[in-house]
Amino acid sequence: MRFLPTDEQLAFAEAVDEIVDGHGGTDIPQAWAAGDTAPGLELWRQFAELGLGGLRLPEEDGGLGGSAVDLVVVFERLGYHAVPGPYLESLALLPRLVDASTRAELAGGAVATACVERVAPFALDADAAALRFAIDDEGIAPAAAGASIASLARVRRLNALTPGARTPLDRETLSGALDEASLAAAAQLVGAGERLLHEAVEYAKIREQFGQQVGAYQALKHQLADVRVALSFARPLVHAAALALDGPTRARDVSAAKVAAGAAARRAARTALQVHGAIGYTAEHPVGLWIALAPALDAAWGTPTFHRARVSRALARV
Repeated sequence: MRFLPTDEQLAFAEAVDEIVDGHGGTDIPQAWAAGDTAPGLELWRQFAELGLGGLRLPEEDGGLGGSAVDLVVVFERLGYHAVPGPYLESLALLPRLVDASTRAELAGGAVATACVERVAPFALDADAAALRFAIDDEGIAPAAAGASIASLARVRRLNALTPGARTPLDRETLSGALDEASLAAAAQLVGAGERLLHEAVEYAKIREQFGQQVGAYQALKHQLADVRVALSFARPLVHAAALALDGPTRARDVSAAKVAAGAAARRAARTALQVHGAIGYTAEHPVGLWIALAPALDAAWGTPTFHRARVSRALARV
C-alpha cells in the first residue's frame, strides 16, 4: 500500500502553492477575514483554470477524474495556506449529490456551498457562493442565504440557508459524500498543522526570553517534536482513509483519520500559540489564522466525539 504521493500529485500540489504565493499568499485569507472576498475569488478563478473545480468529477462530466488521494493532496495544501472559501463543499461534498448540469458548473469553477442537517447546519461563505444547497434526510434542495453566524475562525463565515423544493437522495450516496467531506477536512487539518509547526519553528529562532532564543529551551523543543510526531502519524491515516473511501472500512478509516488529524492540528495550534505568546492572538499576525482554523475544522464535518464513537462501533464489530 502506497502512502507517498506520486510525481503527478506532487506537481499538482506545487502548482497550488505557486498559485497561492503568486496571488498574495497570506494576504488572501487576511483580506477574506476582513470582509474583502475579491482576492479569494480571484484565486478561485485561477484554480478553476487549473481544473481544480472538477478534481473529483469524472472526465465525461468535464472533470479531471481525480482519486480520493488526489483530493487529500490538494486539501492539505489548501489547509497549509488557509485558503478561504467553500472548497470542501464544492470539491468533496457536492459532486456526488448534484445533477449533471450542476456538476458541469462545478467543473467550470462555480463557487458552491451547502449545509447538512445535524452534521453542518450552517453553510460556509454562502454570500460568496453562486450555488447554495440545503441537505437533509428528505433530500437536497437549492437554497437562499439567510442570517450570518459567527465562527471561531475569521476566514470561515457561516450562514443559515432557506431551502426550496427537495430532490430525494439515496442514503448511501449521502453517507459517502459526507465521509468524503470529513476526509477533506482531515487533510486540511494536517495542512494547517504543518503550517503552524513551520511558523512556530521559525518564530522560535527569533523570539528571545531571558537573553536567549526560546527555541534553545529543551522543554519547547520537546513540544515541537511532539507536534512533529503527531502530524507524521496523522498523515498516513488520512491517506489510508482515502484509499479505503470506496471500501467496506470507509467509515472507520475516515473517522480515525479525522480524529488523528484534528488532535494533531490542535496540538500544533497550542504549541504555536505558546511560542508566539500574545502576538498569536492578534488579527495582525497571520499565525492567528491557523490557530483559530484548527479547532474550527476539528469540530466541522463530525466532531471528535462523533468520529471516536464510529471508530469504537467499528472495532466492536471486529
